[in-house]
Amino acid sequence: MLVDTILQTKGVIVHTLPETDTLADAVGLLNTHNIGAVVITDAGGAIIGILSERDIIRRLGKDPAGALALPIGKAMTRGVVTCRRDTNIAEVMERMTSLRIRHMPVAETGGLVGIVSIGDVVKYKIQEAEHEAEVLREYIAS
Repeated sequence: MLVDTILQTKGVIVHTLPETDTLADAVGLLNTHNIGAVVITDAGGAIIGILSERDIIRRLGKDPAGALALPIGKAMTRGVVTCRRDTNIAEVMERMTSLRIRHMPVAETGGLVGIVSIGDVVKYKIQEAEHEAEVLREYIAS
């Protein structure tokens, strides 16, 4: 199965911020939308980074008093790992596991088209396993 299968279920809304916004702005966005990461884009919409809860916690650990006033660009992860809609879900799972990342933007020629989390991937794999088990039960029962 492909990443597009997940996007068809969860939707393609991706929250973005510019790198000049503050960590406080990012925390507000994460809390408002109950999400774990925000994609950082330039003025043209190109992906230049990703900021996760983990990135924010690391900054708070270094400078508890001043971290939230920092611009996102000082805390975000650059060199974002992305996938495409036609990327196999197993490949995404393997890349997320080996790179120890929990969010992967979906990007294509036209730009950012979605985002998948490790939770999305695990949820899909569980549903797939449950479906296969049901098919086998039906086969055995018939």
